[in-house]
Amino acid sequence: MTTARLLVLQPDPTDPAGALADWLTEAGAELDIRSLPQDSLPTTLDEHQGVVCLGGGMGAEDDTRHPWLADVRTLLANAARTNVPTLAICLGAQLLAVGAGGRVEVGESGPEVGAALVAKKDAAWSDPLFADLPLMQDVMHFHEDVITRLPRGAVLLASAPRYPNQAFRLHRSAYGLQFHIETTTAAVRAWARDAPRMAATRPADVFDIETLDRNHADIAETWQPFATRFVQLARGALEPAPPASLPFA
Repeated sequence: MTTARLLVLQPDPTDPAGALADWLTEAGAELDIRSLPQDSLPTTLDEHQGVVCLGGGMGAEDDTRHPWLADVRTLLANAARTNVPTLAICLGAQLLAVGAGGRVEVGESGPEVGAALVAKKDAAWSDPLFADLPLMQDVMHFHEDVITRLPRGAVLLASAPRYPNQAFRLHRSAYGLQFHIETTTAAVRAWARDAPRMAATRPADVFDIETLDRNHADIAETWQPFATRFVQLARGALEPAPPASLPFA
């Protein structure tokens, strides 16, 4: 079995790969984790079969305080354009969207915080990674910026009432998830402690250990098989989505 070497970009020390790292390695991936901005980005992706970009507390276009974000946006957009399997989570999804011409803004309906459900769109039923997911998927939110416009040509795969752009595919094998699937109970409790204004938008018991443990068990049941399929996609053992059909002139 071919090993998939994945470039894992971690923009913020408070959001490590967590459970996702375990799922990817159990599926046979080798992880090359780069903590940004301390670790450099590769000049090419020739030595990697896939890219994962995690979340963070900064804005997707906060280049004044984090000038390295521009290089991350470029890397993600290039990976999508050249059909390198890519999984971009929360801030990562926003960086992918902006890098490819989409838009990210502060959500008009307030932050999304805590466990929630998102729903598959019609296109998800034939997508290589999303087809086997249930109609409603357990996810974890902790963000106030949202993707308000998808890049041109992006396919919407999952949605929710307040903010519709929850998951999308760009080109054949780049995926953006506005939500988190990688979190642990300890990580979410730390976020709630460090961002009390956002945490206060939900009842305090949302962050109880027992509640979060139960939430994460539900998330793992849905998203560990998804992570396995992503590794299969990176290994070349799973066919990517077909090219977008072009209209006749």
